[in-house]
Amino acid sequence: MKKILNHLFEGHQLTKEEAKLVLTEIGKGEHTDAELASFLTVFCMRPVSPAEFSGFREAMLELCLATDLSAYNAIDVVGTGGDGKNTFNISTLASFIIAGAGYKVTKHGNYAVTSTSGSSNLLEYLGYKFSNNKQKLENELEKAGICFLHAPLFHPAMKYIASVRKALKVKTFFNILGPTTNPSFPKHQLLGVYNEEVFNLYKEVYKTSGIGYRVINSLDGYDEISLTGGARVATAGSEKILYPADFGFESIQPEELFGGYHVEDAAAIFTGILKGEGSPAQNNVVVANAALGVKCISPEKSISECIGIASESLKSGRAMQTLKNLIL
Repeated sequence: MKKILNHLFEGHQLTKEEAKLVLTEIGKGEHTDAELASFLTVFCMRPVSPAEFSGFREAMLELCLATDLSAYNAIDVVGTGGDGKNTFNISTLASFIIAGAGYKVTKHGNYAVTSTSGSSNLLEYLGYKFSNNKQKLENELEKAGICFLHAPLFHPAMKYIASVRKALKVKTFFNILGPTTNPSFPKHQLLGVYNEEVFNLYKEVYKTSGIGYRVINSLDGYDEISLTGGARVATAGSEKILYPADFGFESIQPEELFGGYHVEDAAAIFTGILKGEGSPAQNNVVVANAALGVKCISPEKSISECIGIASESLKSGRAMQTLKNLIL
């Protein structure tokens, strides 16, 4: 670690192999808290390079409790969090809409970073029991079309860095690394990020991932399609800016995405939308995100076709039935 730190302090970057090795060592508890704090601080002062990020990601996936569900041809819909917008649980709602449309979803998530309620807070409140038991997860995929992977249960190696991250009290590269390390190895991912820098990083890393993906960043800083304006969307073969009109919707106001002050508020919004009680703005934003998820899995479909599929899942009640099948 001394050699690595001196190399970094001199302004150099790590190769992919060096990054993988050092994170593997961290995940095995081989370094002191002081060394870890110094290492993390380097990447608070400059961006992580695509090579470094790829190495970190590979190490995380090798260290995790792998639960390979790739046979289900599933998708993960996940945001980095950290946008400070305190929206309701748009990505999680989109996941249930996609599952309600007949696709398989292996959602990876955690407790909130900056919002009132992350996906783990919400589902735990609604009664979902976190587990890393593969049979339970497969049963949920068969019964409901969706399962949830609570990140701490699948990444035990992160216990060695947890106290340092907590003590530093600042965002580190682990905040953007987590969403890319789904231990079920989904074949498709819809990834939302909070700024252009992370958007470009994900875009580079995922080019060689072999995953069918879409990376999203709203121009005004949301880590999802917000319909408050345009959003960057990148996939392996293209990059474009999509506006609300491209989805067939009108622009909405930021306050219409507010997620409440407590997890109870978030849960009420979540279940209300699935029950058909959401406002037009709430319905449109979750349908837009779900539609992009459908397009990840079925890129041959047009956006309008995907909007139709997602809308039908929500309006028919199938998305709500998916929640009941998962939790009841």
